[in-house]
Amino acid sequence: MRVVWLCHYFAPEIGAPQARLLELSRAFLEAGHEVAAVTCFPNHPTGELTPGDRGVRRRRDEIEGVAVHRCWSYVTPNRGFVRKSLGHLSFMLSGFGGLRRAAREGRPDVVVVSSPTFFSVFTAWLWCAPRGVPWVFEVRDLWPGIFVELGVLRNRLLVWLLERAELFLYRRATRVVTVTRAFAEDIARRGVPREKLAVVTNGVDLDRFAPRPHSDRLARQAGLEGKFVVLYLGAHGISHALARVLDAAELLRDLPDLRFVLVGEGAEKEALVADARRRGLANVAFHPGVPKEEVPDWYRLAHVGLVPLRDVPLFRTFIPSKMFELMAAGVPIVASVDGEAREILVRGRCARVVDPEDARAVAREVRALQADPELRAKLGAAGRAFAIANYDRRELARDYLRLLGELAGEAEGDGDEDDGLPFETGEIAEGGA
Repeated sequence: MRVVWLCHYFAPEIGAPQARLLELSRAFLEAGHEVAAVTCFPNHPTGELTPGDRGVRRRRDEIEGVAVHRCWSYVTPNRGFVRKSLGHLSFMLSGFGGLRRAAREGRPDVVVVSSPTFFSVFTAWLWCAPRGVPWVFEVRDLWPGIFVELGVLRNRLLVWLLERAELFLYRRATRVVTVTRAFAEDIARRGVPREKLAVVTNGVDLDRFAPRPHSDRLARQAGLEGKFVVLYLGAHGISHALARVLDAAELLRDLPDLRFVLVGEGAEKEALVADARRRGLANVAFHPGVPKEEVPDWYRLAHVGLVPLRDVPLFRTFIPSKMFELMAAGVPIVASVDGEAREILVRGRCARVVDPEDARAVAREVRALQADPELRAKLGAAGRAFAIANYDRRELARDYLRLLGELAGEAEGDGDEDDGLPFETGEIAEGGA
C-alpha cells in the first residue's frame, strides 16, 4: 500500500504533529508499505528558512525512507492569525503540485491530510475526488473552534463560513480520524455520521523515550548542576498558560535549589522572558527549542514534568502529546488540565493533577514532589507502565494501517470490520489521546 501524507508541518521541524507523522511513517515502512509526504520547507515555529532553502520553489528530500516533496509556502513565524492563515492558504495552492509530483512516483492508495488548518484539506478533496483516491481527514485540533474559544476569531460571519467549510470537508472525506475521543464526539454531535469517524490516539516511541540515568553532561551545559528541575518542553503559545507557570515559580522563590526550565519557542516566548525578567524570577530559566533527537536528554534532566493548558472549555477535549513522552520516560507529572487529559492521567496514576491555570496548586504539588523522592519514583514507574500498556506508537500504527488498508481495498486478515477502528464500535486505545 502507498500512503501519502499531505501536511503543513513535517520533520525535521520540532513539534507534536511532526513527531506523530514521522513515527507513524517509520512503522508503516517497517510493515512493508511505501510512504511519501507533501509538505512545506522547514520553518516552524520561527518562520525562518535555512539559507539553502531560500528562493527554492520545490524539492524532493528523503527522511528515513520517506519521500518528502517540499512545496513553496508563505513563511511566517508562529504568531498572528492573519499571517499564519496566509501561510496555510499558500500551501493549499502549492500542495496540488506536490501531490502531482508524489503521484509520479506511484499512485497513492490513500492520501491522509493532517490538520490544522483545514485549508489543505480542500487540496486533498479536489485532488483525490476526480481520481477516485480515498482520503482521510486527520483532525489534530478542532479548527476553527479553538481560535473562537481563545478569542482570536470574533467576526461572526467569518466564524460561520469557516464552520460551514469544516463540516463540508468532514462529510466529503472518505474517513475522519481524530486523535481524541472527545474530538470525535464533538464532530458526531454536529451531524457527521459516526460510521465515518475513527480514533487513532497519539502515542510514544517507547524505546526512544525509555527512562535513562540523570544527564550530568546536559546539567553542566545548562547551568543546572545540583538543581531540582521542573521542566516544560514544548510550544510557548497562547494555549499553554505559561504565565501561570511563572506565577507558580514566584510562589516557590524560597526553594533555592529549584529551577523552572522552559524549553521551546513560540508566539508568547518573548513576552514570557520579559515578564520573568520584570519579576526578577531567578528560579526560571529559558532555553531555545531543541532538535527532536535531544528531547529525551532533557527528560533525563527533569525531576518533574509540567503539562499546562489554558482554562478554556474546548481544551477539555485536548490531550497534550508531551504527556505520553513524559510517561514513557518515567518522569512524574504535574498537570494543570481538565477533561480527557485529566482522565488519562488520573487513570494512569502517574501525575498530580490540578485545575487549569491554578498556579497555587501547581506550586503546592511541585513543593510536595521535591520533598518526596519516593512519590516521584512511584509516579514515574506508573507512567512508564501505563504508556507501555496503552500508548505504544507501533501498536497504534498497526491500528491505523488496518483502517487505511480497508479504505484502499487491501485489508488483511479475515475481513472482520468490528476491530475497534470505527468510532461507533469501540476505542483503539481506551480513553483516547
